[in-house]
Amino acid sequence: MQMKHSSWLLLSVAFGWALGGPVQAETRRVSLEDCIELSLQRNLDIRIQRLGPEIARFSLGSSLAAYDPEIQLRASRRYSTSPGGVDDQGRKYDGNQEDSTDLSAGLAGIIPTGLSYSLSGSLSDREILSEDPRLPPILGGNAILGNANAFSGITLTQPLLRNFWIDGPRLNIKIARNQLRISKLTLQGQFIDTITSVELAYLELVAARETVKVQEKALQLAEQLWQENQKRVAVGVLAPLDEKQAESQVASTRAALLGARNTVVIRQNALKSLLDDRFVEWHNDQLEPVEDLQAAPRTFSLQDSWSKGVALRPELLQAKTGLESRNLTLEFRKNQLFPQLDVTGSYGRLGNATEMSGALDRIEEGAGPVYSFGAIFRMPLTNRDARNQHRRAKAELEQALLNLKKLEQQVLIQIHDAVSQAQTSYQQVEATKAAVEYAQAALDAEQKKLENGKSTSFQVLQLQRDLTSREFEHIRAKTDFNAALARLAQAEGTTLERRNVYIDWED
Repeated sequence: MQMKHSSWLLLSVAFGWALGGPVQAETRRVSLEDCIELSLQRNLDIRIQRLGPEIARFSLGSSLAAYDPEIQLRASRRYSTSPGGVDDQGRKYDGNQEDSTDLSAGLAGIIPTGLSYSLSGSLSDREILSEDPRLPPILGGNAILGNANAFSGITLTQPLLRNFWIDGPRLNIKIARNQLRISKLTLQGQFIDTITSVELAYLELVAARETVKVQEKALQLAEQLWQENQKRVAVGVLAPLDEKQAESQVASTRAALLGARNTVVIRQNALKSLLDDRFVEWHNDQLEPVEDLQAAPRTFSLQDSWSKGVALRPELLQAKTGLESRNLTLEFRKNQLFPQLDVTGSYGRLGNATEMSGALDRIEEGAGPVYSFGAIFRMPLTNRDARNQHRRAKAELEQALLNLKKLEQQVLIQIHDAVSQAQTSYQQVEATKAAVEYAQAALDAEQKKLENGKSTSFQVLQLQRDLTSREFEHIRAKTDFNAALARLAQAEGTTLERRNVYIDWED
């Protein structure tokens, strides 16, 4: 598997982790594209799931081994001596000595049609040394008797009913292929989930940094008001209480700023945990996003999103592939209901001689042809196991269909919720943007009134807090809108296309 992306070189230079080992803490400017690229290379969840297709490919190879022929070789040498004795006429005779050699070879297997074949050949050579006086006189009571046999032939067996259009090996191979596809879809789903998580973490980091800027601005405004109040108290135009209120606002805002900066650290760690498995080596480095929060208008189509989700969601594609496997199992179980009816045939040649070479010559001449043909029929009387296995497969298929329907419904609901959330989030962006503008205008007006002695420090402080709150709400609205777009793409299954990530699968 190979991933194509445009920024891998930028990452290797920017992060400097190719050679491993600790690096000096520094600030690293990163884009969302950079983060996604690194996560696809180093994220632990992806690295774990990337092994899935490889494991499934090994399982498929193991299933294909059912059609690998098996060779068998056998060789033996036997030597025996039988004791002598006395015949009926009172003559003594020595025993016989037998020396035999047996050789055999065979090649057997099956092919995808269910046809089984067996090629075999054998040689047998026996010599008997006899000193039996009962032998004919022409042999002088001593003889070496030799006998050699040779055979070569082929046997074929083809199922006609059970195991004809599908059998165990064919079922296992098809299911293994489906499992390989499921493992690829699982990895694709992990890509989508990881990219979405990285995007959400990146958005939260950007939002945290913008929150710090708002808090710094709020602190600056609070300190400015405090300093002005000190001057007014010094000249006697403002009560000391107003100065204390402004000072309290400064302390409160400074504490909030410290909390916001700590949130940045937490958001950085969350993003780092998704990018690489070597957290200790660069935990002190500061990640500085180069992008800010944008909220460009977008048109949403629920029907279009539904169509994409049904066609692209990895979970649905996995369920449909699993349904194909259930159909295959049902087909196999249906075939097993039939009785076994096999046709079989064989052809071979026999050769006999006193020596092995002679027996082989007879084989070559075809002097002793041997052939046979027939049929084999077998069926259990009740066939209870096959019938119950078939019923079970039908029930499991029906269950898988219902699970698929349920999953499709869940996907449609998720997409509907995601579209609704994205639409609402954009409306909130516009509303909070207007709220910030109104709060800024109100604060500016109140500050002018304070300068003219027509307002109080308390009212200005309250409007400062209101402005800060409205700016926080606007940041959150923009973050939620972009997060809603990421989750909508995840629900549709279009995350990889949206982020220009392409996968080349190695079959």
